[in-house]
Amino acid sequence: MCEEHGTESALGRPGAQRTGPPRSCKPAEARRAVERAVTERCRATHTHCDEEALGDALLVATELTTNAILHGGGVTDFCVDVLGTGVRVSVSDRSDRLPMTRQPSDPRRRQRVGGHGWPIVCRLARDVRVSELPAGGKCITAVVAFR
Repeated sequence: MCEEHGTESALGRPGAQRTGPPRSCKPAEARRAVERAVTERCRATHTHCDEEALGDALLVATELTTNAILHGGGVTDFCVDVLGTGVRVSVSDRSDRLPMTRQPSDPRRRQRVGGHGWPIVCRLARDVRVSELPAGGKCITAVVAFR
């Protein structure tokens, strides 16, 4: 897990925007939702979009949704909020297992494929929280700061 994480209720966040049917949320759809939310916010506030922060948020959304599909039994909810200081991406899945960083090689010192998603999320996000959901599963929320 990231060195710093917290737990909190993922319910009732003000201003949250959910994408279409949660079960159909694929990484590409998550990316489009993040890009749309950031672009609309920049247009509405007449501010310049931070392309580097947007790129980081797109990568975080991709990694979180991919991990939910591969390791969490599928995406059960997806939410993106554009805050004054950044983008908050939340992805829920069916698994109660906490994310973890895998060793890059197995016990026989052979390189493993994959295992880079969670460290990428932890590196790019200013804040990462894992919340238990009342009906089971978890919600991972990551905030990527605007620069």
